[in-house]
Amino acid sequence: MPNFEVIMPKMGESIEEATITNWFVKEGDQVEEDDMLLEIATDKVDSEIPSPVAGVVKKILFKQDETVAVGTVIALINMDGDEEKKDAQAEDKLEKSPEADLTAEYAAGTEKDDTATDEKETAEKAPAEAAPESDRFYSPLVRKIAREENISRQELGGIRGSGINGRVQKKDVLRYLESRKKEEKTPEIQSTVAESTAEKVAVKEAPSPEKKPSASPVKDAEDEIIEMGRMRKLIAEHMVKSKQTSAHVTNMIEVDVTSVVNWRNRVKEEFLRKEGVKLTYLPVFLEATIQALRDFPQINASVDGDKIILKKRINLGIAVALSGNNLIVPNIKDADTLNRTGLTKRMNELARAARNNKLNPDDISGGTFTVTNFGTFQNDIGTPIINQPEVAILAVGAVKKKPAVLETEYGDVIAVRQRMWLSLTYDHRIIDGALGGAFLKRLGDIIESFDPESGNFKG
Repeated sequence: MPNFEVIMPKMGESIEEATITNWFVKEGDQVEEDDMLLEIATDKVDSEIPSPVAGVVKKILFKQDETVAVGTVIALINMDGDEEKKDAQAEDKLEKSPEADLTAEYAAGTEKDDTATDEKETAEKAPAEAAPESDRFYSPLVRKIAREENISRQELGGIRGSGINGRVQKKDVLRYLESRKKEEKTPEIQSTVAESTAEKVAVKEAPSPEKKPSASPVKDAEDEIIEMGRMRKLIAEHMVKSKQTSAHVTNMIEVDVTSVVNWRNRVKEEFLRKEGVKLTYLPVFLEATIQALRDFPQINASVDGDKIILKKRINLGIAVALSGNNLIVPNIKDADTLNRTGLTKRMNELARAARNNKLNPDDISGGTFTVTNFGTFQNDIGTPIINQPEVAILAVGAVKKKPAVLETEYGDVIAVRQRMWLSLTYDHRIIDGALGGAFLKRLGDIIESFDPESGNFKG
């Protein structure tokens, strides 16, 4: 029986690579089906990967802390223990197939330049440490980026790799693209000197202006320097990418939630005894959000190039703060099919799993709209960042007593009311101010229509 190839699994939509954080086995270990092989991490979740088959771990192809593209073979498991010849063939195939793709795409022979000068400039750009182009391994993700960014074979061969044996990784290509953009922004400045006699003279290139050093923070001797953890780095990258992808706009509205507060105060003890979980305001606001999303399906959407995808399912993401100043957004699948009790229980289950690092890949993929609760920290208003590839995110502020003007049949009066701010950040590429404002107004009206006696919305 041949060796079984263990591949890097796809952990969710838009996930193209994962980092191996720990191997639980070593070469030569006997494993049973469903025994844990390794732990991997993406920018959204950490997961333990079980063995699909029983056998002996014949070869581990990537080390701890290496980042691997989805679909890549990461280990070989010998299912009967005496397939040495087939092992060698499988490993040989594994090593050669990515390079074969590369040869067809980037190493099909060096194109001859028109002049010897061009060849010299190309050679000077390639660092001495770079390996010959035909001998280098490029992951599918690196090759995909190269195609999309029109990086030539010569350019790719000249990129210094930071991986094992000089292997080019995603971050190396992105760093190269950044430096290339900077070079393109610095035009050559040429000046032509004309004599009064109209004599033609040589065109001289003006010296380029001195580059100012990039600003760096001033560090005092007593300052403490803390290295970002893996998850913090991934969150930072995700946030920056979102701002670069979507044109962020935030609208805000203040709503009266006195009826919701009065109803909760009346039923919370009974709810705890009956359901075994505490009742908070958030499930009520989630119900209202679901109703508003039904009325405005353009908010429950995503963008694919120049196409708008209206999502039929409503999968509500709930931002969960983690220890170590980290954050994750699991989502409630088909939230519109759950009642208030179901939303409460599922929300608590996901929050508990997130804090115990027990989320499944499905828990953090497929979200269509996200809600973040600023009120937990007694914050009133904020401008949240969109959770890609969604197009909007709602922030719920703290519920606070405030004086408010009420219209009565006897005239206007000032009364103490429970008030709360809602902040909606949306993607201006597909949502204009009129649509974003109308959705937020509708959501506020639904919440203010809450009946404290029946516990239902009238709007």
